[in-house]
Amino acid sequence: MCGILGVMATTPVNQLLYDGLMVLQHRGQDAAGIATAEGNTFHLHKGPGLVRDVFRTRNMRALPGNCGIGHVRYPTAGSAYNFAESQPFYVNSPFGLVLGHNGNLTNAEQLKGEMFRLDRRHINTNSDSEVLLNVLAHELQSSAHGYELDVDAIFQAVGGVHRRCRGAYAVVVLIAGYGLLAFRDPHGIRPLIYGQNETPEGMEYLVSSESVALDTLGFKMVRDIEPGEAIFIDFNHQLHSRQCAQQPMYAPCIFEYVYLARPDTVIDGVSVYEARLAMGELLAEKVKKHIPIEEIDVVIPIPDSSRPSAMQLAQVLNIPFREGFVKNRYVGRTFIMPGQAMRKKSVRQKLNTVGQEFKGKRVLLVDDSIVRGTTSHEIVEMARAAGAVKVYFASAAPPVRFPNVYGIDMPTRSELIATGRTDAQIAAEIGADALVYQDLEALKQSITNLRADLTVFDASCFDGCYITGDIDDYYLDAVEGKRGGKPVKNDDDGDGRSSQQMVLGLANGGQE
Repeated sequence: MCGILGVMATTPVNQLLYDGLMVLQHRGQDAAGIATAEGNTFHLHKGPGLVRDVFRTRNMRALPGNCGIGHVRYPTAGSAYNFAESQPFYVNSPFGLVLGHNGNLTNAEQLKGEMFRLDRRHINTNSDSEVLLNVLAHELQSSAHGYELDVDAIFQAVGGVHRRCRGAYAVVVLIAGYGLLAFRDPHGIRPLIYGQNETPEGMEYLVSSESVALDTLGFKMVRDIEPGEAIFIDFNHQLHSRQCAQQPMYAPCIFEYVYLARPDTVIDGVSVYEARLAMGELLAEKVKKHIPIEEIDVVIPIPDSSRPSAMQLAQVLNIPFREGFVKNRYVGRTFIMPGQAMRKKSVRQKLNTVGQEFKGKRVLLVDDSIVRGTTSHEIVEMARAAGAVKVYFASAAPPVRFPNVYGIDMPTRSELIATGRTDAQIAAEIGADALVYQDLEALKQSITNLRADLTVFDASCFDGCYITGDIDDYYLDAVEGKRGGKPVKNDDDGDGRSSQQMVLGLANGGQE
């Protein structure tokens, strides 16, 4: 999960990119970078930390130009910060390219070998984004007319990327002397949207991971970039678009709606806020079946992502909704911190209880999801320490039993609390008196009810069915081996199917 921006403006874009990255800061706090284009010259600055820490006045002054891209990063494989892997990435041959990427290539190792043996390109880091950049550079070289590019050649090159790359990728690219390119993988796993702003000097364009950047920067939303589609904006501010994939299909990551995106954003025509309200409404129906309503005195959200779901759940159940936790907004999101010890320490620093909302009460805590269980266990302990008589727990998402390989840092099955455990065992692990999970079909319904034709999702972290069809146990074992994790063998996922059966479930792309 990263955040990307691309801007073609009529005035200097450095401040626009900075402000946009601040809005997308929730998508990555590991590193930030901005690249701008001034004629055929690129200006680039990137570094570790939050946007406000990476960019100083002197850095902003060194980023002239009316076109640029920005990136906020968090590591998708649990690695600590590595300067060489911060983005944007740059390559100068055969055309100057600067690229920002959100997602993860699942065949990066294969492509890296091809780059060396066939394309004669050297990959300098372990980042799949650098691999993607070099694939695009090679395809541009193949499609170019000598040393000249045109729109057809650029779109042909994106088609070549789609044929070679597997996995998830939403991409913004500066092409020196030509313009701004943006494209999305053929399944549309990671979000990408664009908008425009009409000025006296001409039309301006903004491409972003989330629509919230358009809102805050004064751009009017046009539409989402379709799966497999590319748009190209030349330096004359002319926008060109083309479908570049052979068989595109909508299958967005369902975890974007659950947790990753800001609630005020719109992804693929669906309001994240409305989707989370619907999740709470459907979750309330399941809570009724498992916990006597008269046993619940108050519903308390675990800030911030779960708040809409918790509010709607409380309304449906006619139970008081209260804010029982106060959040320290100067601590990063615990889900994306690169180490279990740091996550455990940060929970207490991040949240504090409002004692009177817990003392002597039977509380239902609502969270957006339970991944490793570290945060959930700490929060249940905090609720009991504040005087709660009973602590029930509800998750707006189903059990996370499988790694996400498309750009979210949960790649080790042994790290996931739901792997190999029943709901009752998970409740015992986190110390709750009872635990209720959302059903996967209900989760999908909460989104489909808002857009009827959006029926297929990447929900692999819940059901183990990987939409790209190229993930099996050998792949997952290899990823876990790199992290020092232990492969999970023959784990029962609650429905009698083993892990290997589940990961092979969508080999034909879209239907199990």
